[in-house]
Amino acid sequence: MTEDQHSTDGARNVPLSPARVRVIYFQGRLLDGMIITLIFIMLATLLGAIGGLVLDYFAAIKLLIEAIRGMGTLASHDLVKAVGQRLVSDVLSVFILIELFRSFTDYLEFHRIRLQVLAEVGFVFVLREVFVGLYAHHLNWQDLLALGFLLAILGGTRVLATRFSPRAHSSRR
Repeated sequence: MTEDQHSTDGARNVPLSPARVRVIYFQGRLLDGMIITLIFIMLATLLGAIGGLVLDYFAAIKLLIEAIRGMGTLASHDLVKAVGQRLVSDVLSVFILIELFRSFTDYLEFHRIRLQVLAEVGFVFVLREVFVGLYAHHLNWQDLLALGFLLAILGGTRVLATRFSPRAHSSRR
């Protein structure tokens, strides 16, 4: 008998029937297939975002060269600021997609959502908002305080998730 067949059904301590074991196995396989599909979709999205970022970068350089030739340095400075904000936002969005991609692949590997990875995705997302807001000069001190508090909570969550991870407990036993 396999380990699954020795498993019990909740608090009743009744062995799982072979039909239930097959259903659970099928459900796991179906879920793995959906996660693999999502990983391919995320990979295509990530590659598209990187390709779009490269195209935006070259378009920004071309626009800047044209602006310097036609308008002068003062107008081109405003253009650099506007285009720079867009490029910074795009680069940080790619980092968010990378972290989400990593969370999907971790789920496929460990068959659970790891709190460490979710905290890291939250870190990247909040830091993106902080950087974009600071770069655009539209965050006030209350927003910065709230985002700092959120980063502290995410940091504490990640530290606790690392400290009390299931792998750390299994290695101590």
